[in-house]
Amino acid sequence: MTGQRRAAPSAACAAAFVLTIATAGPLAAAGSASADDGIGSLSAQQITRRAHDALFGVTSLHLSTRGSLGAPGTPASMDLTLDRAANCRGSVSLGKQGSVEIIKRGDTVWIKPDRTFWEHRTPRGSAAAKLFGGHYLKGSAKQQPLKDMSQVCDLDAFLKATGDSPDPTPAKLTKGKETTVHGISVIPVRGVVGDRTETLYVATHGKPYPVQLSVRDHASEATIRFADFNKPVPSKTPPANLTIDLSTAGRQTGPVGAA
Repeated sequence: MTGQRRAAPSAACAAAFVLTIATAGPLAAAGSASADDGIGSLSAQQITRRAHDALFGVTSLHLSTRGSLGAPGTPASMDLTLDRAANCRGSVSLGKQGSVEIIKRGDTVWIKPDRTFWEHRTPRGSAAAKLFGGHYLKGSAKQQPLKDMSQVCDLDAFLKATGDSPDPTPAKLTKGKETTVHGISVIPVRGVVGDRTETLYVATHGKPYPVQLSVRDHASEATIRFADFNKPVPSKTPPANLTIDLSTAGRQTGPVGAA
């Protein structure tokens, strides 16, 4: 988000783009069509309002991103299931700096860095990769670097961050023709803010959930995909024989760098 630098990538970085479209300019009343009747007859503004309301009503979702989102600290990609209790399960990729699997249940976090991450983020990277490869590091979400890493798990923060638009200038919204994205019938709504073009694809049947957001400017392109709305985060956690306490890892390798 504008002017902020975080030690860890945040799912909220992606969220800020959603509301740039979803609340751009004054929105018309919802119209006569019900949420279950499809949205093809609604205006672009009405469709984005429906998508916004549907997204803010979820208890959990699956989020995946690809490409640069143009914010400092934003990961190359994320693939996470997360909920309003800040539980999550999935992975975060930092591109050439490696990737990390992450699981969070309550205040406990497990991370499983790959070899590339170890080599880039610890003083004795190769030794750490050999020593801890295949194991999860476990610790409290209140301690660093897990505190920063686990920011990606907070669905509430993700949704609240959509109110922190990177550009307050209202976008002109246009509605496209019905198409299909990931096998789902959608209506695309396109908005332009500065040199950035954003296209929100909204499901036409059932609840009008946002299915995908594509963001493009002169230098970069990114895609955010939303799925599995209200499906619980898997509750299974790593077994003890595949888990190492983070403090033990720190004593043997030096501090583990934040993602």
